Amino acid sequence: MNRSKIVWCAALAATVLAAVLPEEAGAIPAFARRHKLSCSTCHVPFPKLKPYGDEFAGNGFMIPEEEKERDYITAGDDLLWLNKDFPVAIRFDAYGVYEDALEDGDVEYDLQSPWGIKLMSGGALYRNIGYYFYFYMSERGEVAGIEDAYVHFNDVFGVPLDVLVGQFQTSDPLMKRELRLTFEDYQIYKTRIGDSMNNLAYDRGVMLLYGIERTGTDLVGMVVNGNGKPEADENLKFDNDKFKNYGFRLAQGIGEYASVGGFIYYGKERTVGGEENEITYWGPDANGGYGPVGATVQYLLRKDTNPTFIDSPEDVETEGIVVEVVVSPQEDRSRFFFTGLYNRIDSDLDDYDYETATAGVTYLFARNLRFLAEYTRDLERETDRGVIGMVTGF
Repeated sequence: MNRSKIVWCAALAATVLAAVLPEEAGAIPAFARRHKLSCSTCHVPFPKLKPYGDEFAGNGFMIPEEEKERDYITAGDDLLWLNKDFPVAIRFDAYGVYEDALEDGDVEYDLQSPWGIKLMSGGALYRNIGYYFYFYMSERGEVAGIEDAYVHFNDVFGVPLDVLVGQFQTSDPLMKRELRLTFEDYQIYKTRIGDSMNNLAYDRGVMLLYGIERTGTDLVGMVVNGNGKPEADENLKFDNDKFKNYGFRLAQGIGEYASVGGFIYYGKERTVGGEENEITYWGPDANGGYGPVGATVQYLLRKDTNPTFIDSPEDVETEGIVVEVVVSPQEDRSRFFFTGLYNRIDSDLDDYDYETATAGVTYLFARNLRFLAEYTRDLERETDRGVIGMVTGF
């Protein structure tokens, strides 16, 4: 590393530390505020969920045994159950990034502060019904609007069937992008091939989740528009064609510490000119953890019949791999966390090939304030990226 890089990194680190050392962050996010619980009850570190956090989210952001009518405003109406205080929280992400310049004039040092500011809310809507949404007030310098936004019906008909209606990421049953600890993303989920509008990121639809506790089996099914989250057209339609896309996942627990699963997804899209493209995803995944080490492995094969919408269709295959390892030396009492992340995309369309290896460290300064430093080697372009940053919620 040359002298200018050392000076820049040292100055940025000093600025970040000077901003946070005088006092510890005092506010806590909405769910912790509502239930008078530490963030560590559900997260370690935030936003990564512990098993209890998964259960809390699965219950519609409620703790069933603690929910009492007296905690809400009913106004004497059995069909009304309003939060006494409307739950609101903010998430703030800021980064300093160094990346190798590929061409003369490229920016190498970039202060991405803030990278994003989210306004979040969630909680009980009624008995066994919850809601969650967040509004990106600023994402990469623009007002991105609503991303996650859904109503969650828990234990429908008194059986372990949950129904989500709204907007969510179709990759959520696999790996939740919003909960990762790294700046580097899970690339295969957000990649679109050719002119296709389809990926496994945000979409509008319905998701059904069914759990068989006796066997440790989880089933997920979904129906979505298949074209992301665009604005409605002049006819007030959100879907841009007559087709719907379908996804199904099965996950099987193995003992106390591991699970394996499989995912399949089928969709179809049509342009205004009438050209069509069929999309399928399928692939296995596995995750497990023991003591301080947790790991997740995902493989997906995507097939498009005509992703460039030409008159003479050509099939295109795209393989994706994500491998993530998180080490928490003192388990849920840790303040340091170490992450390794590997991304690989190999497509018949070479422009979408991608391969990176990332190593990162996270320090939990306060329950709702963490710092990170990570290094990513782009194995496809043979470039390097360094990131330092902070993520906080209040």
